[in-house]
Amino acid sequence: MNLITPLLRPACVVADLDAASKKHLFELAGTLFEQQHGTPASEVFDSLFSREKLGSTALGYGIAIPHGRIKGLKDTACAFFRLETPIDFDAPDSLPVDLVFVLLAPAAATDLHLQILAELAQMFSEREMREKLRAAADTSELHALIAGWTP
Repeated sequence: MNLITPLLRPACVVADLDAASKKHLFELAGTLFEQQHGTPASEVFDSLFSREKLGSTALGYGIAIPHGRIKGLKDTACAFFRLETPIDFDAPDSLPVDLVFVLLAPAAATDLHLQILAELAQMFSEREMREKLRAAADTSELHALIAGWTP
């Protein structure tokens, strides 16, 4: 089993999200985290946007892993979005992003979030996994692919 599976609720997986920009994506992510985890949407947006100002969280190959720390968050929380239309994310390979994994950690987080980020980078480095995520029929299949992945 991977470190991601216990954290990724099925309700936090969204297929074909319509986000016009990085900013719009962070707003939509904030709304989802507020609904699913009770974390204020504005705090999620501010955390993700502040981190992104330090440098793009895009990895290349159409993948981004925006992440941030949230004061008052009790447990690490995450969401996965497959975008309907790829958006510019200032990726190192200049490709637009269509697969986004958002990771939020408590402000006083341990090394767990770094281990999760490393595991995500490993998962998304696999071409076959990226192709399966892009071809998945719906959110259930997306969740099953991520939950079934083994490092």
